[in-house]
Amino acid sequence: MLLSLAQWLQNDYSFLRVVNYLTFRAVMATMTALALGLIAGPAVIRKLVQLKVGQAVRDDGPQSHLIKTGTPTMGGVLILMSMAIATLLWADLSNRFIWIVLIVTLGYGLIGWVDDYRKIVHRNPRGMSSREKYFWQSLIGLFAAIYLAFSVSETNNLKVLGLFYSWLKSGLVLSLPANANLIVPFFKEISYPLGMLGFITLTYFVIVGTSNAVNLTDGLDGLVIMPVVLIGSALGVFAYVMGNTVYSRYLFFPHIPGVGELLVICCAMAGAGLAFLWFNAHPAKIFMGDVGALALGGALGTIAVIVRQEIVLFIMGGIFVAETVSVMLQVTWFKYTKKRFGTGRRLLKMAPLHHHFELSGWKETQVVVRFWIITLMLVLVGLSTLKLR
Repeated sequence: MLLSLAQWLQNDYSFLRVVNYLTFRAVMATMTALALGLIAGPAVIRKLVQLKVGQAVRDDGPQSHLIKTGTPTMGGVLILMSMAIATLLWADLSNRFIWIVLIVTLGYGLIGWVDDYRKIVHRNPRGMSSREKYFWQSLIGLFAAIYLAFSVSETNNLKVLGLFYSWLKSGLVLSLPANANLIVPFFKEISYPLGMLGFITLTYFVIVGTSNAVNLTDGLDGLVIMPVVLIGSALGVFAYVMGNTVYSRYLFFPHIPGVGELLVICCAMAGAGLAFLWFNAHPAKIFMGDVGALALGGALGTIAVIVRQEIVLFIMGGIFVAETVSVMLQVTWFKYTKKRFGTGRRLLKMAPLHHHFELSGWKETQVVVRFWIITLMLVLVGLSTLKLR
């Protein structure tokens, strides 16, 4: 929005030409989202308290969490509001990638809002049924996957529609160009062509899987938001590199026109996340809720697909992966032992993994900070793939 205004006025006010620079707009998006979050935070918390939007805590969880009962949840609306406004102000709104990320983010945020609403109104900590939640996540994820299969390969929406029509005419067997291949980190010239259906399938699982993985990780004060900020910022670096013809050629990455604009939304996510952390730090005054966790996970997955860094996302999001695997193993082992021995047994003291460490004697703040440190190390490993190839 401000970019268009600045371009219209720059002939009369030459200093407005600075708005054309992507890095300037990225910095301003960070500062805008951060300021909006810090200013609106107290009002949002008061409003949620008035609406009695309090967190329902699991009875079978750590006993130390019982004091959190009634803490305002659905705080993800603060993140999404700050992130969306900053993006709309500073991003190039003609960019196709900005809109698909916003659609996925806000769409998943809406799913999370319904889930949180049911938890609060019906006093049920489990909220929306898994089947219903997965259906709506899949619907949005599949739409994004199909759109990205064509938009990554073309330069504008008109050409995207043309490629989609060609795909239908070809009997769904149209091949994709090399810049849509799966990039293998640490290798300069190794990438795997996925084909149209392979790209759509992988994209679908990355978006839906990341959304649910982030949601599973959200269980302690400040635990999930800092990894989201770190990973989102790192993906912004990849977007900037791949959107620049010089940097992408030098670092042996495919050049995807327009992808650099995602740096703005990544920076807006970081600013909004840091503002939220101001209120979510232990002891938290507000919780993110599914409205934030599902949305941010969906955003990370979508951005990672666009910049062709699905494997790097898996590396940098190691904490999210570990939390998800811990739940899968716990449930599988419990069902297996119950069927075989008549009594279900547990691999961990409690899942997800952060609760296991709590019950093992770690303080909540220790779990959070140590998970942050691990994420920082993994993000640095992911960023090293820019050059170590």
